[in-house]
Amino acid sequence: MSSDLLDALTALEKQKGISRDVIVEAIEAALVTAYKRNFNQAQNVRVDLNLEKGTMKVYSRKDVVEEVEDERLQIALEDALAINPAYELGDIVEEEVTPRDFGRIAAQTAKQVVTQRVREAERGLIYDEYVDREDDIVNGIVERLDARNLYVGLGKVEAVLPSSEQITTESYKPHDRIKVYITKVERTSRGPQVFVSRTHPGLLRRLFEMEVPEIYDGTVEIKSIAREAGDRSKISVHTNNEEVDPVGSCVGSRGARVQSISNELNGEKVDIVEWSEDPVIFVANALSPSKVLDVQVNEEDRSTTVVVPDYQLSLAIGKRGQNARLAAKLTGWKIDIKSETDARELGIYPPASDQSGGARLFEDDVYAVTENGNDEYEEDPYLDNEPDDESDLETIDLYSETD
Repeated sequence: MSSDLLDALTALEKQKGISRDVIVEAIEAALVTAYKRNFNQAQNVRVDLNLEKGTMKVYSRKDVVEEVEDERLQIALEDALAINPAYELGDIVEEEVTPRDFGRIAAQTAKQVVTQRVREAERGLIYDEYVDREDDIVNGIVERLDARNLYVGLGKVEAVLPSSEQITTESYKPHDRIKVYITKVERTSRGPQVFVSRTHPGLLRRLFEMEVPEIYDGTVEIKSIAREAGDRSKISVHTNNEEVDPVGSCVGSRGARVQSISNELNGEKVDIVEWSEDPVIFVANALSPSKVLDVQVNEEDRSTTVVVPDYQLSLAIGKRGQNARLAAKLTGWKIDIKSETDARELGIYPPASDQSGGARLFEDDVYAVTENGNDEYEEDPYLDNEPDDESDLETIDLYSETD
């Protein structure tokens, strides 16, 4: 053994980032295997590899016993004392048994084993790197597609993007650059397996953290997210700093920040609303861009009855119920939407406590009393919220847990 091996191990340590001790351990294990296989030995052996001296020795290991049952594994106390008077029962006697032609045979076998151990060590390093990045966003390059999955190159590993985690409105081609969210990292026999997503709400959260400095430094907090990937999302934000507008911080100048995030998600529209611990205000905000006349809360079953102007019922419900469905997910409250006319017929609006005789309109998260509800109609700035048919105009009862 020459200094070339030492130089090779040093280079491997620098290039692969694998500790020299790991490589030496792999070589010693390979030499033990080679000795037993090529010399038909079943005895316990130990290989001593000295890189500095460039030596390699094989030692048999035998237990000191009173009565020998297997000469390959045991040695009588009398024979052990002849070697060294200090031996006692239970000690281990080592004797060098290095064959003359062991070097050539060992090198052939060791090469395969060392390669395998180095590969395992590399896999361990990759696993340790990516397991710490779960619930994080990374950049990747689309490498290939099959009938079920899309495979994204992350540099040292190829991640799996299942079809269920792909945005249906997106099309992917090899060499496309995309941002993905790491949902899970598993250790398998074939190496670490990384699973990623484009539909997970965490992707939207991380994108806002990257785009909005106030969220990154903790000034503004994302309280909840409701997402229908590729179509529309809602997020609620909050801050304890009275000098900071949480919604404005996320929207950015002329909508630049939220537009950048929307572009990254292939045009997915994002509604940003202000969170409130008061469910009345929070539910009203969550139904934006629809105006809300009144919110009545039932704490026992976490449900709310929301009254909206007749001309905004379709806007509040949204296309195929999307706006109300996302609002329910965002707030964690059941939402039953009724038009002003229906609410008056049922006698639930205006509330008996409202002595003004006028409708209560929510504006800027506070109540504003007006004589009637004939405010200007506000179009949804993101998509057509008109119902597909008259069935969409019926009151709905939606509920989903918060994200």
